[in-house]
Amino acid sequence: MKFKTSKKQLIKPLQSVMGVVERKQSMPILSNVLLSVSGDNLTITATDLEVELRTSLAINDASDGQITVPGRKFYDICRALPEDSDIELVLEKDKLIVKTKRSKFTLSILDAADFPLIEEMDSKQAISINSGEFKDVLLEKTMFSMAQQDVRFYLNGLLLEVCPDSLRAVATDGHRLAVSELALSEKNYENQKVIIPRKGVLELHKILDNEEKIDLEVGKNHIRVSFKNLRFTSKLIDGQFPDYQKVIPSDANNILVSSRDTLKDALQRVAILSNEKYRGVRLNLSSGLLRIEANNPDQEEAEETIKLKYEGEDTEIGFNVNYLLEALGAVDEDGVEVSLGDSNSSCLIRAEGNKNYKFVVMPMRL
Repeated sequence: MKFKTSKKQLIKPLQSVMGVVERKQSMPILSNVLLSVSGDNLTITATDLEVELRTSLAINDASDGQITVPGRKFYDICRALPEDSDIELVLEKDKLIVKTKRSKFTLSILDAADFPLIEEMDSKQAISINSGEFKDVLLEKTMFSMAQQDVRFYLNGLLLEVCPDSLRAVATDGHRLAVSELALSEKNYENQKVIIPRKGVLELHKILDNEEKIDLEVGKNHIRVSFKNLRFTSKLIDGQFPDYQKVIPSDANNILVSSRDTLKDALQRVAILSNEKYRGVRLNLSSGLLRIEANNPDQEEAEETIKLKYEGEDTEIGFNVNYLLEALGAVDEDGVEVSLGDSNSSCLIRAEGNKNYKFVVMPMRL
């Protein structure tokens, strides 16, 4: 196996798969990337057994073959080369030789036959969608609410729900919930629910850009996203996601409307003196006013009052301020609407005039 390319051609495709190259040495081959040469095409594949990334590029003076090389070392070598470098790779015996005009590097290899590839997709349906919309509307509006290392393994990911004319993303860690929906130009898709693992969601968010169309394939055991010369495949979590519709308040009749930035800035200031572990703040609502209070074990206190539009009874309720701030940070519009019940009820946060996404935050005792 051999081929020629340049740093400019190689570095970006190589960088795009590095996020799933394993740094731990539990399985040495997972620290490697698979290089496959066929004709004048090079395919680079990386996997951590849960997520697989595959990219391809055109090459010159090639002879076919497959090998695996240490991914991080190979990437670091290529990245450190001068920008105008031409690169030649040659397989000699049991080593890969990386050569430029003035440099030569000899890398160890492992057998390509031992590299674990995700089996072919069992795709049920394919959806073409704008990459930026998928990233901004579905992932960024929900992924912050995913659980981390929860024993309820089905919460350590994101529910993607295919509806006849829309896609819906849902995430919850048991303390808060985020739901966002994106209308599709084509209709009559088959109803389908899958849970994408947390690492897959984070990696997909990292590699998506805002320009391209993506092809989304949803199968029974895998999800695949393809665009340009990059293909992302992730295993799915085999579990039953909670009935999130039951969690969304429908009878909260205390409603405040505020500028998003005014509310967010006030919460950020008061949060400075909240308990560092529990992050609790108290909201006191009365006609036209919101008073936000916080204190900590050092007997330090913060209080701020802001004017806003409020319809409802005088109410006092506590929340984790981080959950409120992350929800407000995902709101694009200038106005925000918060619906509240009593002190034991969750609040519902929505953008004013946009019902396509919403956030639910459970109260906390203070």
